[in-house]
Amino acid sequence: MSAPVLRLRPVTSIPVLRSSRRLAPLALVAALACAPEAPGYEGPYRSKVRESIVEIEESSGLAFKKLPVLEERTRDQVREFLEQQFTEQITPLEMAGLQEAYRRFGMLSDTLDLRAFMLDLLTEQVAGYYDPATKVLYVVKEAPADMRDITITHELVHALQDQHTPLDSVQSLKGDNDRAVAMQAVIEGQAVYEQLAVMVGGDIGMRLPNGWEQVKEVIRSGQGSSPKFAAAPTLLQETLLFPYLNGASFVRAVKEQRPGARMYGPFAASTEQIMHPEKFLGETPDLPTRLTLGAPRAAVLHEDNLGEFETRLFLYEHLRDLNTAVAGAAGWDGDRYQVVASGNSSSIGWLSVWDSPLEAAEFRDVMQRLIEKRFKPGDSRGAATKVTGDDRRWTAKGRRLRLHTLSIDGRPVVLYEDTPESAPVGVIALDKVTLREP
Repeated sequence: MSAPVLRLRPVTSIPVLRSSRRLAPLALVAALACAPEAPGYEGPYRSKVRESIVEIEESSGLAFKKLPVLEERTRDQVREFLEQQFTEQITPLEMAGLQEAYRRFGMLSDTLDLRAFMLDLLTEQVAGYYDPATKVLYVVKEAPADMRDITITHELVHALQDQHTPLDSVQSLKGDNDRAVAMQAVIEGQAVYEQLAVMVGGDIGMRLPNGWEQVKEVIRSGQGSSPKFAAAPTLLQETLLFPYLNGASFVRAVKEQRPGARMYGPFAASTEQIMHPEKFLGETPDLPTRLTLGAPRAAVLHEDNLGEFETRLFLYEHLRDLNTAVAGAAGWDGDRYQVVASGNSSSIGWLSVWDSPLEAAEFRDVMQRLIEKRFKPGDSRGAATKVTGDDRRWTAKGRRLRLHTLSIDGRPVVLYEDTPESAPVGVIALDKVTLREP
């Protein structure tokens, strides 16, 4: 599985969360006899792997084309692997740009070293992983027996997936964070769903009262016992959990409404579709608008998108009101941002497209609340200056903020810019922006 944190793709195998061990008692309610063993596999944990192969094939409707390979790793070897993946898959310059982007959004502190923190966090969290490059399933030696068994089942699903679709296609996707998150959520969500189905002998939502909600709460609350996770910023916590929780809910919805359908043919195209499966399952799927920002006015440090999920996270980070964050991000239809160099600091320009002028206006109003709460312009030497009804500007804390609602190619868009007070006005050249409809 690929590492879910921030969609950095440093690891081609998504770790099983340590709190998964808390799910083990749920398997007892199924009161199942041991499944028959699949013939042929002779590696480590022979009985568990053989048993799981049969159960996973029955639950998923997919068959293993060849026998899996399983090896053990120490916690130190896992960290070495993570460090190698960071080195190979994201350059220091790319990491610095990404870190600066989330700092400028106010979702990471200026003192947090993103690479170092993520290495520590993933080392804490990883109990096992499947690596598409080697086609090997790895299990951490030090993992308790109950977690090890869950990990084996979970990672076997990824080995099976990789035999039917190339998992490294997620890794190769660059510059489209939202789509990469969605693809990972499908891959990870199916593994979580099938893992739970094997544990309880079917859909847990059917086997236990409020079973599905209970499982999601167990996964979320269990992470509080992991010190590094508990100390992580909201952004890292939620992006780590998203593929497990929202991905599994998405897979469950697809299985209910399209029995026998492949989960990745095609993949979900956005986190909007993951969070709202009806936008994927509808007769005409709701696909996001793609934005091209054109040549920047300064050296680009990083360019990408947030998607509905991270737009919601951004709003929640500063307003701490989930209902407002959800409502503010509703109606998202695409976005793109650029972080550019501005002397000794940086500037960010973020353009988002909305389904309707009303939803664009609602997002703008939520953004105004966010700006006023985050930057407190009334407490500094600057104050909000309304240029027109659709263009609002502030000067606060040495920054110049702009929030502008406008139309491009007949579509409602909202521009947000945050620049140093001494920097030239403007990050995104609006006359160079193009929108591509799905």
